[in-house]
Amino acid sequence: MSWTDERVALLRKLWGEGKTAAEIANALGDVTRNAVIGKAHRLKLSNRISPIQQNNKKPAPAAKPAAPRASSRKVVIREEDIKVKGIPMADLQARMCRWPIGDPKEPDFKFCGYTAEAGVPYCGDHAKLAYQTSSRTRVLKTDDVDSGYAGTPDSDDDAKEAAA
Repeated sequence: MSWTDERVALLRKLWGEGKTAAEIANALGDVTRNAVIGKAHRLKLSNRISPIQQNNKKPAPAAKPAAPRASSRKVVIREEDIKVKGIPMADLQARMCRWPIGDPKEPDFKFCGYTAEAGVPYCGDHAKLAYQTSSRTRVLKTDDVDSGYAGTPDSDDDAKEAAA
């Protein structure tokens, strides 16, 4: 089998009509589908979507409306702004915040001691510091931490925002 000018012209015509390589190979006769693909590539014929992919193309999903943001103002929590009780390790009870305060090598080393949030070993404010998302600009909100307990001494967010 040789690629004569007539066969190349027919290949270009059928390729431009969007025929599959197998259909072009059948029309040309005595040539394989892979030979058609190879010749089309060497001729630098335009790339096109596969007819198989074209037939199975699913409609693009409708864009979901963005959820309204509660507040665009970000609250940044600094460790020095968080109240701590300063409980020694020997006095820690169940459901007390285990956020370390100070240097463990020093004799005055203590833990926060406020009531811990459900499912985490820290109080609400220390959980916000410990469990931040991968985004460097996002600060974890109280709603992001599954909290089943309210009324902890350090959970008064309104007072903290007013003081800031």
